[in-house]
Amino acid sequence: MKFDHIGLTTDEKKDDEDWVESSRVWVTNPKAHPFHIEWLRYEPDSPIKGPVREQPHIAFSVENLEEAAKGLDVLLEPFEVGGFVRAGFYRSADGAVVELMEYKGDGAAWFDK
Repeated sequence: MKFDHIGLTTDEKKDDEDWVESSRVWVTNPKAHPFHIEWLRYEPDSPIKGPVREQPHIAFSVENLEEAAKGLDVLLEPFEVGGFVRAGFYRSADGAVVELMEYKGDGAAWFDK
């Protein structure tokens, strides 16, 4: 497991946001932030609810998503983002919201734009 980013929810528009239609959220590129912060700005009609939307999350890149997620409570089933990563959201034993990310190929095309 390798640290990837921290995700924080905001109501403020940020520079260089990208739109994710499936979750109806605007996101920033954490690789472009000096502290690897991903800002998430949800539209009111976003289907994302509960801890994933209401709490910050910490994200890790993993080699095998299913293996890394063993024993964790699923908050949001794994999904594909932009064809370069599969990610899922989980609750750790101590209550933290954790995103696990399995990159495809040689890395993160969206993050490297």
